[in-house]
Amino acid sequence: MKTVKTVAELQQAISAGKADGGKVGFVPTMGALHEGHLHLVRRCKSENDICVVSVFVNPTQFNNPEDLEKYPRTPDADCRLLESAGCDIVFLPGVEDIYPEPDTRVFDFGTLDKVMEGKMRPGHFNGVAQVVSRLFDLVTPDFSYFGEKDFQQVAIIREMVKQLNIPVQVIQVPIVREESGLAMSSRNMRLTDSEKKDAVAISKALFQSKEDMASYSLKETVDRVIAQINEIDSLDVEYFEIVDSVTLQPVDNWSDSENIVGCITVFCGQVRLIDNIIYK
Repeated sequence: MKTVKTVAELQQAISAGKADGGKVGFVPTMGALHEGHLHLVRRCKSENDICVVSVFVNPTQFNNPEDLEKYPRTPDADCRLLESAGCDIVFLPGVEDIYPEPDTRVFDFGTLDKVMEGKMRPGHFNGVAQVVSRLFDLVTPDFSYFGEKDFQQVAIIREMVKQLNIPVQVIQVPIVREESGLAMSSRNMRLTDSEKKDAVAISKALFQSKEDMASYSLKETVDRVIAQINEIDSLDVEYFEIVDSVTLQPVDNWSDSENIVGCITVFCGQVRLIDNIIYK
């Protein structure tokens, strides 16, 4: 595995790999890697000649400075994990490499970024679009891999790729869960042992709601999931919305769309966790 820190080193390494017509796959990350990330890396490696992974905590997507400061950073451990997963090139840029000048671009995603995470974290998805488009420009991948846990983010990136006419195929990879059912997340590192046990209630409620969806209306399902999770003292649902998985707009009935997903955000103590479930 080759470790590069500058744009020049990155592009030299990729050019060498592309010289023989190799396909480039890319996994952008913010580090603090776990098995969910490694699943993306292994998928990327299996489908491409060159697997590139970036590790960069992007400041423009944090609307809360305290959240940025607390975000876990484990670069040495990340590199060891990436090498074990078959990564070919790991890119560890500084802020000045990604943003040699301030990125003042403002994207218009219509209603996609006005709901759920976009509503709760103003400016977050604009920052995501800034950094991912910049990384796409630097890496020039043929394919890029994203976890389905960040369902709304994937929709935003697909729209950004379309708007900017970037020649990359966005691959959405299903959620990787711990044995307990808890969705894997770098934020899980911040949970106490007891909080981690409590947080399993999130996925448990989602799975149960899918099993029971034929017995309850969509609104009843929303109410039941929220009530079930909020029964636990350490958990507090910020939102649970059932939406069309393409437009991300709320639906009122199970028959309103052929593609429906439930997206949830829950505070477990001070840690904000997200998850989702595809109903159909």
